[in-house]
Amino acid sequence: MDQYVQKLGIKAWAEADRPREKLLLQGRRQLTDAELIAVLIGSGNKTETAVDLSKRILKHCQNDLAKVAKLTVKELSRFKGIGEAKSIAIVAALELGRRRKDKEEQRLEKITSSRDAYLVLHPELADLAHEEFWVLLLNRANLVICKQFISKGGQSATVVDPKIIFKVAIEQNAASIILAHNHPSGNLKPSLSDISITKKMMEAGLLLEIPVVDHLIITDHYFVSFADEGWV
Repeated sequence: MDQYVQKLGIKAWAEADRPREKLLLQGRRQLTDAELIAVLIGSGNKTETAVDLSKRILKHCQNDLAKVAKLTVKELSRFKGIGEAKSIAIVAALELGRRRKDKEEQRLEKITSSRDAYLVLHPELADLAHEEFWVLLLNRANLVICKQFISKGGQSATVVDPKIIFKVAIEQNAASIILAHNHPSGNLKPSLSDISITKKMMEAGLLLEIPVVDHLIITDHYFVSFADEGWV
């Protein structure tokens, strides 16, 4: 009798248990997160099926798809059996899911509170492993003209040039602007740099008659408003 039992590949499973066949027979909602990822990657490695490999990726992220969405192509490629092509497929699929959610969410066109601004900006700033700085441009009726990406930084800071921000605001004929950036750490407390750039932006806005009405710090699930806290 063999001392080792070879692990059965997915092709040896009952048809109803194979992720792709299960999706066709029972519908996509019947698949687990691991099975859906297995459909994306197609195959596992010499010692794991695609499902087992997917379970290992999920376990690494505490079975939290939001954390999986934060993994880069390079980070995913570190899992045995996940090369660049499979990593790209996972990243692309999760990004499509984020964009679909973004499109389906009801958005308030008129900004009447910090939460309205948060709902517009959150889809852009959630699930990032680095900092990004965005601005929301408003007209005189507080209707959103557009949201504009400004800069990308590291895990704890991003460089912001007021000249770039107000150039965009002038080009779009904005009446006021709302600043926003994310904290990948989840910490909502503003840094000294956050306070300094907000002060500079407010001073520039007064000179140009394009006031900065708020600055939001956004994390994956929460936000803080400088205006609500009385910091601006």
